[in-house]
Amino acid sequence: MGSESLVHVLLVSFPGQGHVNPLLRLGKRLASKGLLVTFTTPESIGKQMRKASNLTDQPTPLGDGFIRFEFFEDGWDEDEPRRQDLDQYLPQLEIIGKDVIPRMIQRNAEENRPVSCLINNPFIPWVSDVAESLGLPSAMLWVQSCACFEAYYYYYHGLVPFPSETDPEIDVQLPYLPLLKYDEVPSFLHPTTPYPFLRRAILGQYKNLDKPFCILMDTFQELEHEMIEFMSKISPIKTVGPLFKNPKASSATVRGDFMKADDCIEWLDSKPASSVVYISFGSVVYLKQEQVDEIAHGLLNSGISFLWVMKPPHKDSGYELLVLPDGFLEKAGDNGRVVQWSPQEQVLAHPSVACFVTHCGWNSSMEALTSGMPVVAFPQWGDQVTDAKFLVDVFKVGVRMCRGEAENKIITRDEIAKCLLEATAGPKAAEMKQNAAKWKAAAEAAVAEGGSSDTNIQAFVDEVKRRSVELLSKPSIEFVSKSKAIDVAEFIEKTTYGNGIAEFVEKPANAKLEVVES
Repeated sequence: MGSESLVHVLLVSFPGQGHVNPLLRLGKRLASKGLLVTFTTPESIGKQMRKASNLTDQPTPLGDGFIRFEFFEDGWDEDEPRRQDLDQYLPQLEIIGKDVIPRMIQRNAEENRPVSCLINNPFIPWVSDVAESLGLPSAMLWVQSCACFEAYYYYYHGLVPFPSETDPEIDVQLPYLPLLKYDEVPSFLHPTTPYPFLRRAILGQYKNLDKPFCILMDTFQELEHEMIEFMSKISPIKTVGPLFKNPKASSATVRGDFMKADDCIEWLDSKPASSVVYISFGSVVYLKQEQVDEIAHGLLNSGISFLWVMKPPHKDSGYELLVLPDGFLEKAGDNGRVVQWSPQEQVLAHPSVACFVTHCGWNSSMEALTSGMPVVAFPQWGDQVTDAKFLVDVFKVGVRMCRGEAENKIITRDEIAKCLLEATAGPKAAEMKQNAAKWKAAAEAAVAEGGSSDTNIQAFVDEVKRRSVELLSKPSIEFVSKSKAIDVAEFIEKTTYGNGIAEFVEKPANAKLEVVES
């Protein structure tokens, strides 16, 4: 069956590694269930993905369906430094996206691939506005935990007190969550956050929460059971995680890495079972040089083998390149490897790895839980501080090394060595390993055929197909050029920002697009 005859969904991703990965994994899962999936994000990222992941322009068969890529220009030059400033980049992305996404949908319709549903991830809530204006259904993939989803929901609606300028150290009690200390609440919600634009971006999704017909969540029923039950009475939540465990499609076929991973598997193969500490702080976290020095000395003092990912900062980020202490690599010898990027899924599944020192981003947290890997929690900001709380106190798979940026302190080499030893040897390490194995089994059951997440994905695919049939039976709306009527981008602009209310007027098939103002 050719890709043209399949129901087509368009995935629009915020251009960050931690957003592209889960949305692309969802795309692969949907394709394997028999949909045609188009994945789009700005060309600046598309270029990196093509280079690092060997993507082709042809639809790639996956299971019963296909996945394809179509990137778009975001209106800025390739080396525009303003992309690193989300305060400037997010509005630019919205203005351009509201123009190019409808054009992309129109072009696909002309090429006999009409889009039946749009799916976005957080930070770009305007995608559901685009879908609504074109009369298309939309869904959203939430790429954090359900616990964080609930915290943002309660904050947005002002349902309980959160830390404020007058009371910055207030603890927060939410239904079915453990008590969150002030520094365990997602840090973007703090009045003093250095990232207020991220708070605005995330809360923008809550303003639009009634638009998607489904909130897909990269978690699983068994992991956050009570919260999911509670929040799904408020929002149309469907758990579909862990998305990185895809039983049907080889993850090697289509990847979304921005950097080519260094080869470290052969080195891991040479190490004894459970002897290596894996350290990675994700694609965004940047540590102080002083902290890097302490980690390096802590590793040497512990005597434990290590694989350490030190991603160089983006050239426009304004950050200095972090360096290792003099003589560090010589002292470590074959006992340690430092790489710029790693194939994390393979590393976490490797029998030589004993624990994962992580910033506790949700992708990494899910990958650790699903791989049965104990963690050393080193959160910095955002949802990381909340995830760390759950990994250590609720899921009981981790030891805590720090409390995040709010603590504003350098973790010393002695503390680092102590945590590493605690996580790799002795009764605490054995207990964490046992708990991690339990979560791994639960995660595998959730994504296996008939499991909770697999059932939810199938139900979502069936619903998209059902809505697709409805769409085909509706009178078609023909986009016409500016000279004949109103430009689509202008129309959407008007819908969203104008004083009047813009709406479609249904007319017989092949009707022109009109705008009615009231």
